[in-house]
Amino acid sequence: MRLQGNQLGPHLEELKEFSDWILEIGYRKIGSSVDGIEKVRLPNDIIIHNCDDPISAIVESTYPDFLSYSNDINYLQERSILAPTLDMVGFVNEYMVSLNPNPEKTYLSSDMICMSDHAFTCLDQVHTPEFLNSIKCLGISNHSITLKVGIPVMLLRNIDNSSRLCNGTRLVITRLGNRVIEAKVLSGNMAGEKVFIARMTLTPSDVKIPFKFQRWQFLFVVSFAMTINKN
Repeated sequence: MRLQGNQLGPHLEELKEFSDWILEIGYRKIGSSVDGIEKVRLPNDIIIHNCDDPISAIVESTYPDFLSYSNDINYLQERSILAPTLDMVGFVNEYMVSLNPNPEKTYLSSDMICMSDHAFTCLDQVHTPEFLNSIKCLGISNHSITLKVGIPVMLLRNIDNSSRLCNGTRLVITRLGNRVIEAKVLSGNMAGEKVFIARMTLTPSDVKIPFKFQRWQFLFVVSFAMTINKN
């Protein structure tokens, strides 16, 4: 699915209807379950027909001539791919990162069981660092993040409200340091402003995780694609 912003005039009502439809899907108010698989009927005008590689096709439709415009802030600001699952978001983002010709840099998190957990001693022996590293959930960065200059990212937490660096703010990477990452803001009144992001410690609030652990990592995710699921 594709969503392009900054379009007014006669397209405004169409965009509103489309965004409402996307939210309805995210809230699971549209669609049906067949043999445990959720299905949603798509309008014909947003379907890309006759493609052998779906990810390549949706990328080419949403980010046409990407290599020529990969450093254009306006180009990145107006585009994002919406996907229904975190796995699909990961596939699209990995594909888009691979298209960027700049050198890559991988950042690994430091994960540990929270000292405040009453069962800390036992959990520390059962849940190894390798197991904690493998955990992926909404609202927290993955253990491993691979970035390049020119890659758009989205903040997962409020970092500095006074500077409007809030949850959901989109940035584009401009420099990769060992401890700090330099970026430019893509959205809001601060669009184009340079900011510096450091690693922070975060404790996931996902109720599906029956214990508390901390992850020290940069609090953003690559945002060529984003999930539509708000649950």
